[in-house]
Amino acid sequence: MSDIKKVVLAYSGGLDTSVIVRWLQDTYNCEVVTFTADIGQGEEVEPARAKAEALGVKEIYIEDLREEFVRDYVFPMFRANTIYEGEYLLGTSIARPLIAKRLVEIANETGADAISHGATGKGNDQVRFELGAYALKPGVKVIAPWREWDLNSREKLLAYCDERDIPVEKKKGKSPYSMDANLLHISYEGINLEDPWAEAEEDMWRWSVSPEAAPDKPTYVELTYKKGDIVAIDGQEMKPHVVLETLNKLAGENGIGRLDIVENRYVGMKSRGCYETPGGTIMLRAHRAIESITLDREVAHLKDSIMPRYAEVIYNGYWWSPEREALQALIDQTQEYVNGTVRLKLYKGNVDVAGRKSDDSLFDEKIATFEEDQGAYDQKDAEGFIKLNALRLRIAAGKGRKL
Repeated sequence: MSDIKKVVLAYSGGLDTSVIVRWLQDTYNCEVVTFTADIGQGEEVEPARAKAEALGVKEIYIEDLREEFVRDYVFPMFRANTIYEGEYLLGTSIARPLIAKRLVEIANETGADAISHGATGKGNDQVRFELGAYALKPGVKVIAPWREWDLNSREKLLAYCDERDIPVEKKKGKSPYSMDANLLHISYEGINLEDPWAEAEEDMWRWSVSPEAAPDKPTYVELTYKKGDIVAIDGQEMKPHVVLETLNKLAGENGIGRLDIVENRYVGMKSRGCYETPGGTIMLRAHRAIESITLDREVAHLKDSIMPRYAEVIYNGYWWSPEREALQALIDQTQEYVNGTVRLKLYKGNVDVAGRKSDDSLFDEKIATFEEDQGAYDQKDAEGFIKLNALRLRIAAGKGRKL
């Protein structure tokens, strides 16, 4: 007799999680609570309610978390100019801590004994969900069906549905890409993408046109920053999630944000995936531009030095960790004067900085000019500066040491 009486499941309404509902009911003889989060995946989430009801679920949570997702997760991450392994903008990674938090909160609200998710035993998401859950509720029980059952193929999942009259949409032909979407990105894995040499098919992309098909005329956009976050587009104030929605549309129309990478998963394997992060691509370029005139040099370099570690922390699932909190505190402190406006030129897959301005700018035209500076900078000072910095090199060379 199982001691699990109630489980909260992260539920999309798709094939995998629909099977998981019934599998949990059959295997653990337990009540299932479903939780469906709208984090901007671009699909209606309300149909998940009818699907859950058809499976006998009595407690159904469907929540719009778009504003919280961008405000409390995406924006803090972009303050650090975060990018994993030089390319990946962490679209999937940054959504998992929010989902884990709500799973735990709903478990507390409903008196559930466990939480469950549909992540496979090969991927990073199982780690992210569970590290978050354990950090927020140390004694929580986690049920990961993909690590327990033998339903390890689409055909077996569909056969399970047939045997138990589980209502799911059956698509003919080849299996679709494994996709994950939220307001920050959409990812694609599987099928031909499992061959790193195979080029992604053009009809796979959903959020952007190809650079070749983008308009022949550039689009200009102005982003207003306050303490490192975008607060307005072209002078119009917007909530964080509306900012990202708007930038996704602008960037997608201009062929911006496509990425094809092979990344190193935390579980040890290399994985090839394609990503569309149109709005995020603009945000990264613009944030670096406004920081370039508002941040002190050493602060900027310090941020750049810790960014790979911060990115790794998020990628590996340690959002709810003391090291991420410490890094975030440092990063947020650096953003006090990251205020102003950046003007961007969007054209055929490119994001070019066309201008930047700030009342908190550290750029001093009188000092930087190549023209007459009226004594603002004494060029003779450079001689002593150079000699002092060359001192150790001169001493070593004088001793005959080779580089």
